[in-house]
Amino acid sequence: MKAVRCHNHEIHVHDVPAPSGEGVRVRVASAGICGSDLHFWQDGWPIPFTLGHEIAGVTLDGTAVAIEPTDYCGHCERCVRGDYNLCVRGSGAVLGVGRDGGMTEEIIVPEKCLVRLPGGTRKEDACLVEPLSVAVRGIALAGISDKHKVAIIGGGSIGLCAVAIARQATSTVHLFARHDAQKRAGEILGATLGGETDDYDLVIDCAGTDSAMEQAANLCRPGATILMLASYWGGLTMPAMQMMMKELRTVTSMAQARQGLVRDVDIAAAALARNPLIAPTLITHRLPLEAAAEAFAIAADRKQGAIKVAFNP
Repeated sequence: MKAVRCHNHEIHVHDVPAPSGEGVRVRVASAGICGSDLHFWQDGWPIPFTLGHEIAGVTLDGTAVAIEPTDYCGHCERCVRGDYNLCVRGSGAVLGVGRDGGMTEEIIVPEKCLVRLPGGTRKEDACLVEPLSVAVRGIALAGISDKHKVAIIGGGSIGLCAVAIARQATSTVHLFARHDAQKRAGEILGATLGGETDDYDLVIDCAGTDSAMEQAANLCRPGATILMLASYWGGLTMPAMQMMMKELRTVTSMAQARQGLVRDVDIAAAALARNPLIAPTLITHRLPLEAAAEAFAIAADRKQGAIKVAFNP
């Protein structure tokens, strides 16, 4: 079968053996390109595995599922308390990072990783469950109510997922985005563009830059919260004096896990089903596995309107 991998700063489609071993076999129907996949490719990370942690498909019995991409141990202290995204297995437990991921035709995963899709949800769209669950976890950790005024900095797929999730909790969500396609998508999902006030209760950084963090601090009212939802590949300089003077709270969040007895991925799947605008707004390009190099090039060029590029094997 075909599988997408990267090495020497190049994307390649390989012929690989079909997976074997214990678990549930899933025929992949959609696999999204994440910003982290772009970094693995562009920065030349030595990952010998098939890429892809945003995955959905159908099991051999015909059940449509998304896949939670972490094969956590379930026994360490972090897993027991529900924070299995912090499992002692580390990145080796993550599909597409420490083991083969979903940019392929079939994958075998532990049954615990399956996310049954609500009725009416297309498996071709359900690769969005994973990035939506990232926003679910972060916003839950930061805390949000219907009285909160929220600003989101960054209009990539995580920023727009944050718009979609935040709008289900409060009506006041403002998006600060660079590109026209991102701005249009934000408006479709219910965000208001821009705003220059400094009285936001929650500011979500989905850009991951020094300037974004400075903007976040500027937008916060005293005592507000900054949610760091981006991936900070190049490190970060914090506007510490302003944050101290305003007594701002910072919250970090990574991937997805569980809230009480409910998984973030299940909340995300329900959100995707509840809002039919999410999938056609976020997935801007669909390509076959054979066009992997072209797909990654499209995903890397935000100026041309790409938000989420997905493979539909």
